[in-house]
Amino acid sequence: MGPIMVIAETLDGGLSDGAREMIAKARTLGTALGVEVAALAFGPAARAALSSAAVNEAVLVEGADAADYNPEAFESAAFEAVGSRSPVLVLLASTTLGMDVGTGLAARLDLPMAAYVTALEPDGDHFNVQSQVYAGRLTADIELPFGAIATVVPGAFTAEGASGSPGRMTEQPAVAAPHMVLKRVLQAEGGGDVDITRSDVLVSVGRGIQDKDNIELAEEFAQAVGGVVSWTRPVVDAGWLPRGRQVGKSGQTVKPKLYLALGISGAPEHLQGMKDAETIIAVNTDPGAPIFEVATYGATVDVLDLLPHLTELLQAGGSV
Repeated sequence: MGPIMVIAETLDGGLSDGAREMIAKARTLGTALGVEVAALAFGPAARAALSSAAVNEAVLVEGADAADYNPEAFESAAFEAVGSRSPVLVLLASTTLGMDVGTGLAARLDLPMAAYVTALEPDGDHFNVQSQVYAGRLTADIELPFGAIATVVPGAFTAEGASGSPGRMTEQPAVAAPHMVLKRVLQAEGGGDVDITRSDVLVSVGRGIQDKDNIELAEEFAQAVGGVVSWTRPVVDAGWLPRGRQVGKSGQTVKPKLYLALGISGAPEHLQGMKDAETIIAVNTDPGAPIFEVATYGATVDVLDLLPHLTELLQAGGSV
């Protein structure tokens, strides 16, 4: 039986949180199945990132053709690596890279694939998988045979046990993309000054903030409570704030210690991006708002009345 293979992404010179989570899960699955774990990473950060990964084999795709993301080149390199190892399972994150490369691999290798996976366990000659469908409104139970591909929702697994040293390192040459050429890189639209995925406290605003001018109330409260402001897609669509700090399926997936949902109804697309926060406090005038289904604590008051009082208490050195 072949290994479990993780196609990992790098961030700031190290492994992304999603990559570390998948490596930890792959180790657990590898122990259960008695197979090795391999991880593949692309680009100039691959060697340093995988040098701290607890895998049996680290596969490095380096060189000029892997310096910048190119879905065609990355898919071709992954195709060579996966095809030569016949893994029992390939894991990728449900990100742009993961969906680009994962679907290409599935097509080229004629392998079954499950997307937006949130749970995965071996059972006999297959894996029992839970997958989000219809933007997280439903969960599908799937039997995925050995020799398959899964893209995993970031945050679905814990990263405990991902750190260590690889048993061996293998170099996999990058493949030049004959049909795609990188022209330019567009920086993320506004809000990129803060990485909300690493913030312990998020003060997130939704349509209940009512007006662009009222966002200042959230900014003042966030500063007083030691957090940063994030927001929902309707706020972006209204043109009040840029996309850089948007939370949800089409934005960022976050797991802060404290998530304050202010004037947020709790659409499935938003819940998918924040439901795994340690503590969720929701403020919404509608007692039937879906956000209360995932909230640890909730209050059915007007956020515009509440915020000035809370900010004043904190600034005066009081507690809330």
